[in-house]
Amino acid sequence: MFAPLSIPSPEWSYFDLGPFRIHAYALCILAGIVAATIMTSMRLTKRGAEPGIVLDIILWAVPLGIIGARIYHVLTHPGDYFYAGADLLRTLYIWEGGNAIFGALLGGAVGAFIGCRMTGIRFWTFADALAPGMLLAQAMGRLGNWFNAELYGLPTTLPWGLEISSDNPAFPVGLPEGTLFHPTFLYEILWNVLGVAVILFLERKISLRWGKAFAVYLIWYGLGRSFFEAIRVDPSEMFLGVRTNIWAAWVAIAVGVVIFIVQSRRHTGVEISPYVPGREWSAADADIESDNADFEDDEDGNGAADVQKPAAAATSTSGPLP
Repeated sequence: MFAPLSIPSPEWSYFDLGPFRIHAYALCILAGIVAATIMTSMRLTKRGAEPGIVLDIILWAVPLGIIGARIYHVLTHPGDYFYAGADLLRTLYIWEGGNAIFGALLGGAVGAFIGCRMTGIRFWTFADALAPGMLLAQAMGRLGNWFNAELYGLPTTLPWGLEISSDNPAFPVGLPEGTLFHPTFLYEILWNVLGVAVILFLERKISLRWGKAFAVYLIWYGLGRSFFEAIRVDPSEMFLGVRTNIWAAWVAIAVGVVIFIVQSRRHTGVEISPYVPGREWSAADADIESDNADFEDDEDGNGAADVQKPAAAATSTSGPLP
């Protein structure tokens, strides 16, 4: 018997829609991406960026983030994919599960840098606008672990323990039916949502520009993940007796601290524009082409438009580093 207040695991994790199988985990991730995109777009626009320009950046960041997440998972779980007689194509079967946020951060950062270079948005401005949205997306994505009944923590007698069926392949051997486990998915959801509030609060109190909001994100997430990872029971590669994801969380904290200190010293003034010099955009640019068009009749009597374009067009693809 489970405790009266225990958290039950869902009885389903996917549904079939015609020939397609839709996984709840995938829907949670997609919902997180959409929420983060909307939030980031609103924050970028508020800073003076062209409305909707975030789409030009995430078209690079999201695919490379997914690729990075998969590569990181495969490399940190070699025993699941590289053994005698293994089908190496399974390393590509992302629908079977296995995506790591730290790999997503690395791949997504590369994609975001490319997208920022193409749009003229400062990389650190985009990272700051993204920071709370990343935590929100990760909170929504963690709900997928609940649907999959995976990545839970150590056994617990707390009333909010998570119910896991004993026929679950990941159920620890030797434990009796009815054992409750720490709902690490819930802990991380609450931690990440609180992190969103912390970043938004700090932005009102101190300047978190030039990458400092993203630095706070790395520190906050790293602190929480290092603890939640330590109480999980799922198998993981170890390095010097410590789970690899805990090492990654510690690296995230260290990188966040370095970014915050370095950027605080390098940039003491106000961030005037979200664009790199020479790539600025203003609301007037949307109508400037029609406003500056002088229509004259050509030799054949047809109306020909002589459009005078602004010197620094928002669609320029060259410029200095952010």
